[in-house]
Amino acid sequence: MARFRPSGRIPAWRKLALSTWSTPSSPAAYGVLDLDCEAALAWAARAREATGEKVTLTHVVGKAAAVAIASAPETNGFASFGRLRLRETVDVFFQVAFFDKEARKAGHNGERETRRDANLAGAKISRADDKSVVDIARELRERAEAIRTRGKDDTVKASKMMGSVPAPLRGAVGRFSAFMMFDLGLDLSGLGVPFDPFGSCMVTNVGVFGIEMAWAPLVPYARTPICMTVGAVHRAATVVGDQLVIRPRVKIGVAFDHRVMDGYHAGVMSRRFQEIFADPDDALGKPVAPVASSSVNVAD
Repeated sequence: MARFRPSGRIPAWRKLALSTWSTPSSPAAYGVLDLDCEAALAWAARAREATGEKVTLTHVVGKAAAVAIASAPETNGFASFGRLRLRETVDVFFQVAFFDKEARKAGHNGERETRRDANLAGAKISRADDKSVVDIARELRERAEAIRTRGKDDTVKASKMMGSVPAPLRGAVGRFSAFMMFDLGLDLSGLGVPFDPFGSCMVTNVGVFGIEMAWAPLVPYARTPICMTVGAVHRAATVVGDQLVIRPRVKIGVAFDHRVMDGYHAGVMSRRFQEIFADPDDALGKPVAPVASSSVNVAD
């Protein structure tokens, strides 16, 4: 029988480290997509010109994520009581930065100034795999405008409600809400908690802060198995055919729940991403101006 033995002399730092951290329990695994984004940027620019909508690389990434998840539908779920439960639609949650304006007293001159406090909210785009990039950009813009100007969004209201919970209880309330919603299947929207608010994948653009590469943590109460960060576009050496050229590139940090997906699924989704970025015209269609209509139907 194999036996274990204590180690010999170890440094003081190693002794401290052994007593500092508990046994790892996070299911998160991490990866990076380092992509040539010249074609994707050109496609987004043509889409902006053709439609007047402010299409960005983040919208392309969100659409690509939705398509990738749809290509591996067994990843569109979450763990519950040791079992995998699947979502019926592919929904992508985009994080949105906004600012709360708040007056405060200035220093020596007694004047009042305006402080801009950054906050994070977000918007879930339902059935993102079935929508065009332009449709995603338009819906996200409208939702972001509502958040920034009026604060009218279910996630904003829910976060403010959670903010009013006493600090020692917030974690427990979040976990209990997730248990009620995901494990028991209860709709808590009547209590101000939107149903499955974060969906299949979370996308956040850290590039706007000048960050080229980052990973975001999986949020336990979100039950979202994939979180992607879009880094700042930078120019780097890229092999094109047999030539070494300078091209714009973007790094997408990916954190995923290893209980829901593994390396095989990551490979399938990575290849789908590369296909979309290599030839967006083929994968997403050529951008065209919207067709004018005499009537508009708005659905919730």
